Amino acid sequence: MTAPPGSPGALIDARYRIGPVLARGGMSTVHRGLDTRLDRPVAIKIMDPRLAADPTFRARFEREARSAARIDHPHVVAVHDQGRCTPPGGEPTLFLVMELVEGGTLRDVLRRQGALGVPATFAVLEPVLAGLAQAHRLGMVHRDVKPENVLLGRDGSVKVADFGLVTAAAEAGVSHAGMILGTMAYLSPEQVATGQADPRSDVYAAGVLCYELLTGAPPYTGDNALSVAYRHVNDDVPPPSAVATDVPPELDDLVRRATSRDPARRPADATAFLAELVRLREWLAVPHVPVPAPPPPPVEEQDTVPAEGFALEGPAEPAGPRGTRALSRAEWPDDPPTQVDRGRTGRHGTASVPHPGALPDHRIARRRGRRVFALWIVLLLLLGLVVGGAAWWLGSGRWTSMPAVVGLDRTAAEQLLTRADLAWTVTEQHHDDVAADRVAAVDPAPDSRLLRGSAVTLTVSTGRPVVPAIAEGSTVEAAQQQLQAAQLTSATSGSAAEYSATVPQGAVLRTDPPAGTPLPIGGAVTLVLSKGVQPPQEVDVPLVIGDRLDEARQRLERRGLDVDVERSFPFDRDNPRVLNQDPGPGTSVQEGSTITLTVF
Repeated sequence: MTAPPGSPGALIDARYRIGPVLARGGMSTVHRGLDTRLDRPVAIKIMDPRLAADPTFRARFEREARSAARIDHPHVVAVHDQGRCTPPGGEPTLFLVMELVEGGTLRDVLRRQGALGVPATFAVLEPVLAGLAQAHRLGMVHRDVKPENVLLGRDGSVKVADFGLVTAAAEAGVSHAGMILGTMAYLSPEQVATGQADPRSDVYAAGVLCYELLTGAPPYTGDNALSVAYRHVNDDVPPPSAVATDVPPELDDLVRRATSRDPARRPADATAFLAELVRLREWLAVPHVPVPAPPPPPVEEQDTVPAEGFALEGPAEPAGPRGTRALSRAEWPDDPPTQVDRGRTGRHGTASVPHPGALPDHRIARRRGRRVFALWIVLLLLLGLVVGGAAWWLGSGRWTSMPAVVGLDRTAAEQLLTRADLAWTVTEQHHDDVAADRVAAVDPAPDSRLLRGSAVTLTVSTGRPVVPAIAEGSTVEAAQQQLQAAQLTSATSGSAAEYSATVPQGAVLRTDPPAGTPLPIGGAVTLVLSKGVQPPQEVDVPLVIGDRLDEARQRLERRGLDVDVERSFPFDRDNPRVLNQDPGPGTSVQEGSTITLTVF
């Protein structure tokens, strides 16, 4: 790249053009960007260089990004790519390329609208749980479910963002055994107490999110993050109906079980939570309503919208109960209170918890000694990781293997290439023996040893060509061009011509076989041409003398002849007989000629 990461116009990885800032956070900055290779808009999350300096975090970040890319679900923000780059004279930087969602966050809607009501809560929560359920099936835990991480598109879509980023920080040394990492307003009791998280932790956060959608505010707020954490550990989430009177008791009960302090009492994962929510919608006959539309961000505020991220101990950025943050467990007293002050500070009954008192000198010295020892251990581990990582990268780390993708469907092939850190382009071709949308060929060959990021060409089959729809009256030349474009050949024959009253002579009347018929590549299609309007035919006049008039008329009209009647008597008779005919019997005349019958 030719400019520092995050500079507008900078090119990352020789592919992604950096655009304006969409959001900022303590861990990252999100830009609008452009994938110059595929010419599509993307969102580019550039991590704080202080995080990128941690080799353990880098390795975990890359693994989590690959895992997040496996989540192929309409309600999860797609992860397209990840990588690292170093500006001239600068620090290494990590970046993540994601699907760009045109719209806003659920927080924007709550800030503008407040409580959404029961129908809109179902409309938002169901797709959120569907996205989380897909991640849980793949063995992933989000750890930071909150309104800021729920994106609402202007097309009505709902997508969960930022899978794996909190996990990467929590498991790679950004936090440690003395840190609480997450967003306090949505943090499960087990995450506060032990730092451990599983799918039931996401269920707890989703239950808190449901409470906020119904009431307009999370169940616990406070003057500091620690007071909010205490409430999660020591209090049961109150029923939403205590604030929103339109909430039915059955929904109160579901929120109560989802936010139980005992993980075993919650739904096992997002799939179970979603199933209960759907059954409850049917039982209560909750109507389906559109997802609330996000407000358009003011131009002057677009660069200051809080992004999903981490407020670490170093950055001087405020992190309230709703912001993802790392909270030192040193602030947690040795004997945490089992009850909290119930004094009301707002309409939701928010409790205020005092800071722990000062510690004795000997305990402060002992804690300081532990920190110094832990710091030396961390430094030694980091040194080992740097040396080992450099050796790995200079040896086998830069290389990857071309996976075997021939015969797979296009989506599966692209997922395998993503996991192998390869870029790809797709060409489409007709193929007689390979079904449509499956890979027919690949370059380079499977098992080839390639540098990470190398370009791969996939040839995807579009199946056998089909006979195109050729308009009636097309010229032969135009029809032949259409067939050639469809990889078919044309044929004409003197016998393949028919009369037509509407198509000019020599123009295409139809094809044989008809349009839509699949054929092998190069298969022949006969162009049936028009012979124009059919000329009149010669017919022999039959003998009708002596026949009744009605019978004579029918016989003549069946041969395409007109009939004129002359009567030999001045009065009429019913169905008289034919006395004479002109022209006479056996005479050859053209179709449409008139035969005069004299009757008596």
